[in-house]
Amino acid sequence: MKKTRIVVIGAGAVGSTTAYTLMLRNRVDELVLIDANHKKAVGDALDMNHGMPFLGGGDLWAGSYEDCKDADIIVITAGAAQREGESRVDLLKRNAVIIDSIVEEVLKYNTSGILLIASNPVDIMSYITWKKSGWPVERIIGSGTLLDSARFRYLIGEKLKIDPRSVHGHIVGEHGDSELPLWSLANVAGAELSLSDADKEEVFANTRDAAYQIISAKGATYYAIALALDRICTAILRDEGAVLNVSTLLHDYHGVSDVFLGVPCVVDRQGVREIIDIKISDFERELLHRSADKLHNLIASIGV
Repeated sequence: MKKTRIVVIGAGAVGSTTAYTLMLRNRVDELVLIDANHKKAVGDALDMNHGMPFLGGGDLWAGSYEDCKDADIIVITAGAAQREGESRVDLLKRNAVIIDSIVEEVLKYNTSGILLIASNPVDIMSYITWKKSGWPVERIIGSGTLLDSARFRYLIGEKLKIDPRSVHGHIVGEHGDSELPLWSLANVAGAELSLSDADKEEVFANTRDAAYQIISAKGATYYAIALALDRICTAILRDEGAVLNVSTLLHDYHGVSDVFLGVPCVVDRQGVREIIDIKISDFERELLHRSADKLHNLIASIGV
């Protein structure tokens, strides 16, 4: 039986934490770390391997792009760090160059895996990856609004004193400032949420601004996004058909086309198998169009 392999490109805070999360949960037979600073990747791999006696099997090493050859999933977390007070879209020009060079190297060794993008601004980086790779769009997945939706559910759960796993709620659109909450679909066991308008405004503001709050406090976000990436990888490797709010290319989705945005998708071994055609209100549709227009304009500004 073919061994499963995940390659994580970028051994910064997000990449190393993602690799560590995948290792702890024994997701794959082989886990490879690649970084422009190879010495850093070697150090991370050595540190993690020293914990293997507590976990069991699995091979983990610091590698090169040649190790992408047999990878089932290639997770790209590399990119310039988000600075305090800097929006995700401000990273665009710096990270577009980095993503372009990474994808060029990956394509030399792998044409059949799934590219999972976490580098910010993730929706635009996913679009650039799709354009650069020429791969079927279902095999290019951005982490999208999966983490935003988890934050949303957590904050609703806090307000209602209910386990967030029992809260159903979606953040869609850009993973960034123009994202939007689908209050029309939020519920607990099918019941409408008993939240005031002020509570809803507070919950969404804290959801949207969570990254800024964390970056201000400690410099970067990485624990929760690592868990989100692990969740996506698991859905792929186990062929789950899980519904996850990932970033994918939209075509006439509530009138939105030719842009990657976070929406509920069915994720399985082939990648994004299907986009869920959810019912949204007219106001939510208007906000979704605004989010899409913002990204369209940014993409056009760099001539992709």
